[in-house]
Amino acid sequence: MVYQPPVGARDLFPLDVAQKRWIEKRIQQVFHSWGYHRIITSTLERLETLMAGGAVEQSTVIQLQDTEGEVLGLRPELTASIARAAVTRMAGASYPQRLYYNANVFRRAAKGVHNRQQEFYQAGVELLGADGIAADAEILLIVFDCLRHLELEDCYLVLGEAGLTRSLLSPFPDSLREHVREAIATLDRITLETLPLSNDLRDRALFLLDLRGQPTDVLQRVSSLDLDPEQRTTVNTLKALIELLQDAHSRQLSQATSAPSSPHPLTPVLDLSLVQTFDYYTGIVFEVVGSHGQRILGQGGRYDQLLSLYHPQGKTCPGIGFVLNIEELHQVLLSDGQLPLQTPASDWLVVPTSPEAYAAAIAHAQKIRESAHLVRVELELGLHDSPAAIREYAQRRRINQIAWVSKEGLSKIETLSVNL
Repeated sequence: MVYQPPVGARDLFPLDVAQKRWIEKRIQQVFHSWGYHRIITSTLERLETLMAGGAVEQSTVIQLQDTEGEVLGLRPELTASIARAAVTRMAGASYPQRLYYNANVFRRAAKGVHNRQQEFYQAGVELLGADGIAADAEILLIVFDCLRHLELEDCYLVLGEAGLTRSLLSPFPDSLREHVREAIATLDRITLETLPLSNDLRDRALFLLDLRGQPTDVLQRVSSLDLDPEQRTTVNTLKALIELLQDAHSRQLSQATSAPSSPHPLTPVLDLSLVQTFDYYTGIVFEVVGSHGQRILGQGGRYDQLLSLYHPQGKTCPGIGFVLNIEELHQVLLSDGQLPLQTPASDWLVVPTSPEAYAAAIAHAQKIRESAHLVRVELELGLHDSPAAIREYAQRRRINQIAWVSKEGLSKIETLSVNL
């Protein structure tokens, strides 16, 4: 019998891990530089916790049952878990809370879909307890900072406003509003043209579907509608947010010294048709889209009502965050040739010159390991029958220094010419 991982799962070998860590390290450096601290939440959650925000389809949750019959689920995303932890385990903490995560998530493949991946890796942040333009701008600037440190140029950010778009759908009849909303969310023009709508409402639906492009143009078009005071305030807030992003970004570039360069000004594509089919987000929503293959590299938004669902007294607390999809980033960066193509080589091979020299060789290897922050030292385990075979092994593994150690602890250093 040949044992294989279950359908939808896969193993990550050393080169896969090295490439994954290359991505995660650069993202984590950005998170640290913005003052975010890592949080690790449970991989298992009560099913009711995962479903509380309305952002998760129950059919996508891989479910388990404990010995007492309680239904549990493997987390399909992290925001719900962090919201639950923040209001139940971090009571009394000062706000804002700047949290980041780097974790795996699980999603059941749709019925009838075979060999689809069911385990994914994500990195993201949650900014809890802060609302307003400054908080929104911080999150979007962190996204751009991550893309900059990954040297991802061929991608762009699509920005929407869930609350505004939802309110613009209010004129549609209750019986059809969700159909219109879902059609807009999936860019389904045919459905909008065939729904039983009046001419005016059909024109409005198609108008909303096409509200995407340069922010100035989109804001001008939406301002032409008969907006109520709250809607007009949201439009003005969006305008102020985009101006703040551009101003902050231009100042960053003028003051940058050794930071990676940015290929273009920070101007998102404004898309007021960017809505989700669930009531998870309350303010800005956004996606990071890779130009090649239209991959969704990340997504996020503001969710000011979510934390109240987990609070014992229903107390509200604003929140905003985003997630970057490591697998999608991996595919884009791999095609760009940025990721390492080999695992890191060891720096030393320590070889005992006789069976009696192993204790001395072990001690010598440890001394080298403690001599610097990160030195990779391998110990020859007696698997090669001659010095020539040992040298061949070292060159094959790209190890350019061999320490031959006698039983007295004396070492002879040999430097090899290897292709790194």
